[in-house]
Amino acid sequence: MRKQRDIRSYPGLRTLSLVFFAWLYLPIGVVIFYSFNSNRLVSVWEGFSTKWYVSALQNDALMSSVRVSLIVALFSMIFATTIALLAALVITRAPGLKMRRVSETVVNLPLLLPEIVLAVAVLILFSQVGLNSGMFRLVLAHVAFCTPFAFMPIRARLQGMSLDVEEAARDLYAPPLTVFRRVTLPMIMPGVFAGAMTAFVISMDDFITSNMLNSGGGTTLPIYIFSLIRQGTTPELNAISTLLILVSLILATIVLILNARAMRRDG
Repeated sequence: MRKQRDIRSYPGLRTLSLVFFAWLYLPIGVVIFYSFNSNRLVSVWEGFSTKWYVSALQNDALMSSVRVSLIVALFSMIFATTIALLAALVITRAPGLKMRRVSETVVNLPLLLPEIVLAVAVLILFSQVGLNSGMFRLVLAHVAFCTPFAFMPIRARLQGMSLDVEEAARDLYAPPLTVFRRVTLPMIMPGVFAGAMTAFVISMDDFITSNMLNSGGGTTLPIYIFSLIRQGTTPELNAISTLLILVSLILATIVLILNARAMRRDG
């Protein structure tokens, strides 16, 4: 039998890996480093300072865009996760479901389409039905493209879950709703949380759809950051980006911890 070769023994792989990760993370490190620059000129280091973080947090326009993004992302996360959970339950649990693959493709269709196509379609639809509310339009549009991102981890969790526990609960005459609330939902909660956090981050990060549907009171954080870039890069923009990186790392860490605990419990 042929002995499998350790991938670490391939020549040049270590160097290639270091170059790859440097290319991937060095720009992020530069943004974080210069966010503490006291000079207004981004590329000229003058000294350490946190004044740009104070300036960013005291910027009313910035805080307003953050508030809009949080509200839109929160409601989008709730509705997208609920729809994704129901879709995952039907696709993975409904007996005798015809065209299961087709149904799954329909749910994941926004992932297959370019975002600009989906944004234009949503914009035309809202114009035809006369929907003019900026915040409400943003939430509906974000739910449309966030649902597949929430669906994938929930479906994966349901597919990897044994049916024995659910069947045992039914054998003990537990109603379907009780089986879901007391058995299924606690066991798939890491997947639900991962899907919810993914939908939240995707919504917070969206620019194309938010920009096309932007109206009075609907300026999200990515749109505001883009407006700052057109005026010229400042350390305040670096400070905003660093705070976003910090929030993303916290959310990602929470998801990893929950998934690790779920894997240990299942193992």
